[in-house]
Amino acid sequence: MRDGRRVNILHLYPQHMNLYGDRGNVLALSQRVRWREMASTVITREAGEPLDWDAVDLVFIGGGEDTHQSRIADDFLMVGPDLSRRLRDGLPMLAICGGFQLMGKYYKTADGQELPGVGFLDVWTEPGNQRAIGDVVTETLLPIEPPSLVGFENHGGRTYLGDRAKPLGLVKLGRGNNGEDGTEGAVQDRVIGTYLHGSLLPKNPHLADLLLSWALQYRGVDQPLEPLPEDEEMDAHETIVARWRK
Repeated sequence: MRDGRRVNILHLYPQHMNLYGDRGNVLALSQRVRWREMASTVITREAGEPLDWDAVDLVFIGGGEDTHQSRIADDFLMVGPDLSRRLRDGLPMLAICGGFQLMGKYYKTADGQELPGVGFLDVWTEPGNQRAIGDVVTETLLPIEPPSLVGFENHGGRTYLGDRAKPLGLVKLGRGNNGEDGTEGAVQDRVIGTYLHGSLLPKNPHLADLLLSWALQYRGVDQPLEPLPEDEEMDAHETIVARWRK
């Protein structure tokens, strides 16, 4: 068992995959660890850099434009086997938008270029005719309270789920994965893919804590997280939920 008072977060490709404040997810995770008087280390990795996988407890990758995805796609494929092996062992991961797409089988860009994905998630992404832009409210199927998750989507791709991937949630406001089947995001093992920017975790602290609890379990520490005051975070959350209710 490793030190249960520490969570090491791997941030993949922060220079290229950081649209719409995605870096804020890493900041939120780190801060929620520190508020509990635990240590948090953020490990950043760009293309071609070495990585000690044994030091990683939680993985994050954000979104990027097509050009940014193209720049890191080959390197991500090289990382894929080591990453997938650990994901199958229970390593948790959050992948946003472009990162979500590249965790699937492939992402086809608007100009017809097909970027092969890591293939861990049983999803694939085709180009769409119209961008999905705006606030999103989804009712998650994960065991967290409240069941609502909120964020902001801005994507042209249309992602479809295979049998092995379950939706992160069902769309109440917004378009979600493809604007057709009412799903948003995907969950497979302890990997969460989603189109929710904004940043996602500061407005959804209950999801952040689920990821942190998974990270501790991956370290071999099975203990509940101490609750934190969340009035400001949930005020931001409820502001978006209220737009759907109206």
